[in-house]
Amino acid sequence: MARLSDIIEEFLKTLLTESEGELELQRNDLASYFECAPSQINYVLATRFTLNHGYYIESRRGGGGYIRITRLDLEKDDYLLQLLTEGIGNEISEQKALQHIQCMVDQDYISDRDSQLIKAAISDKAIAIPLKLKDSIRASILKSMITAILALNEK
Repeated sequence: MARLSDIIEEFLKTLLTESEGELELQRNDLASYFECAPSQINYVLATRFTLNHGYYIESRRGGGGYIRITRLDLEKDDYLLQLLTEGIGNEISEQKALQHIQCMVDQDYISDRDSQLIKAAISDKAIAIPLKLKDSIRASILKSMITAILALNEK
């Protein structure tokens, strides 16, 4: 007998295929459909629809909240995925981040304009907090921005 998590995963993957790789749904509606707690849906999303599995998840909580799942083309975006999973880590210096950003421009993953926006967001000036926290916050911001680029490349 299949576990509920497996059933929910397969259901979502089928819907993603039918919707050509992007799906938007309500967490509570899905939980009602499967007669489970919304936390069960969260568990499936958090463990089976991760960036390493080739998915980008956006969610908004509250009354009009939603979950948007986008399937990424990992072969096309292999460099960006590798950068996210191996190249950045939990901390990154401003200089190292600037090198990665320039590489993304050189490989036409992002435009010069986008690189300027990312540089502004991760600069020491923008992250006006104690030095020991800057590199970890910078790594988090850079990962979030690259993840968003991956998702936008799919559209």
